Amino acid sequence: MELTGKHRLFADAVLAGMSNKDAAIAAGYSAKTAGPAGSRLAKRPDIVDFIAKYKKPGAVPPPPAPAKPVPTFDVNTAIMFSDPKQFLLAAMNDPAASGPLRVDAAKALMPFMHQKVGDVGKKEQKQDAAKKVAGRFSAAAPPKLVAAGGKKV
Repeated sequence: MELTGKHRLFADAVLAGMSNKDAAIAAGYSAKTAGPAGSRLAKRPDIVDFIAKYKKPGAVPPPPAPAKPVPTFDVNTAIMFSDPKQFLLAAMNDPAASGPLRVDAAKALMPFMHQKVGDVGKKEQKQDAAKKVAGRFSAAAPPKLVAAGGKKV
């Protein structure tokens, strides 16, 4: 399995001869937490396997994977929409957008598309509670009045 991100930077720094702490700093970890981070990273099985595989004399580690280009926010696209809901729908359904951006758009759009189950006002809640409580001691329904001819009044 190929290492990615900071793990690969850490492993490359260790292979270059740095200590765990210095390798963690070179990988981008904070200098304050580099000691524990380096110790923790040095114990990860995938990093240990990578270092052991390429520590042999003459073994050259493969070049790191190129960084994926980060999509930028296109202002011209945003200006085309006058309705924020339509913009969020377009952002959510855009295959060129990054995954986290699409998920955030879906989260922001959710309240506009689906109402929460519990979104009712206080009056409706009181009326529902009163209907549930109605029982033996509640006020009885008024009697049906019937005229002598059998017709309802």
